[in-house]
Amino acid sequence: MTWTEAGESRTARWRSANGRPAPTRVEVVDDSLTADDANRMASQGVAMLWHGDFHNARQILNALDRRVGAGKKTAGTPADQFYRHRQAASHRARILGLLLIPLDPGPVVPLRRAPDIREAAAEAYGEIGEPSVVSLHELVGAIGAHEWRRNGVYVEALQGRIHPHYGTFFPTRSEYVDLVATAALPADTLAFDVGTGTGVLAAVLARRGVRRVVATDNQPRAIACAAENFRNLGVADRAEAVLTDMFPPGRAPLIVCNPPWIPATPHSSLDSAVYDPGSRMLFRFLNELPAHLEPGGEGWLVLSDLAEHLGLRSREDLLTAIEAAGLKVTERLDTRPTHAKASDPNDPLFQARSAEVTSLWRLVPR
Repeated sequence: MTWTEAGESRTARWRSANGRPAPTRVEVVDDSLTADDANRMASQGVAMLWHGDFHNARQILNALDRRVGAGKKTAGTPADQFYRHRQAASHRARILGLLLIPLDPGPVVPLRRAPDIREAAAEAYGEIGEPSVVSLHELVGAIGAHEWRRNGVYVEALQGRIHPHYGTFFPTRSEYVDLVATAALPADTLAFDVGTGTGVLAAVLARRGVRRVVATDNQPRAIACAAENFRNLGVADRAEAVLTDMFPPGRAPLIVCNPPWIPATPHSSLDSAVYDPGSRMLFRFLNELPAHLEPGGEGWLVLSDLAEHLGLRSREDLLTAIEAAGLKVTERLDTRPTHAKASDPNDPLFQARSAEVTSLWRLVPR
């Protein structure tokens, strides 16, 4: 990206772990910038390259966040409410992403009172060997993700911690993990975990006594994360992470998949763990499952019905897809979510969240 500073043209490498494009209108700002001025500039699509105190930049970012907000409950159908909520979230991310921070090789932030961000930035952006610019909002997220990775997320079913890498969806909700931890196993010889993410479900299966678990993902970060978690949890001798698109070679008596639950378009690369346009991964898993199951084997589809309550996919759509794939349901295990949003009447999607059920569908070929 380029900008003008002290009458001269400057250039630096634009970096975005979320895949956002480089801003085209950039002005250099410092500690004299007020929150109102920042809000005005961001509203006009002007990016602000900060050359002041780091903590003051954080205060400006927080002030922008208060002015933008995250959206409120609105009238209309659940689908209308969902799309307005997503529009508000996208607008918020765009506005907050316009406050920029320079990075020098190291990487270091060449600003007063800047924290040590080397590990967090390396996890989000990789090696940085040239002057660069990043969104402060994204960098703050990377710092938070680094803390999650360092401290880990305790998973009751594992009696241990999962350490998520930046950009890898991690289990902040436990109910779907508990379903996999308690459902009766059809066999203990081999299992596939398709779309493993942090590897949490594969680790649960290994801890339950499955002798070999092959966990797949098409994202290198997820594979590195899952492999590290398998080592930390002491199951690396039984669970392996493989970089591939969906199924590994061969067949298994148990295949588990927890696909993204919401059939909508992701707004960033990090959204892909939550949003699945047109339910493509869900329907592909169902269609290809019979060809990868051993005779007498089962597929476990772990899925929330939140999309149904939002009016984005019907139960009939799901059942039709299961039947069209040559599968039948032998059992469905249900549980209710316990996360805070499910009981928060001020949440924009409370109507749908309060009715949500997460299910483990046990599927076999017809």
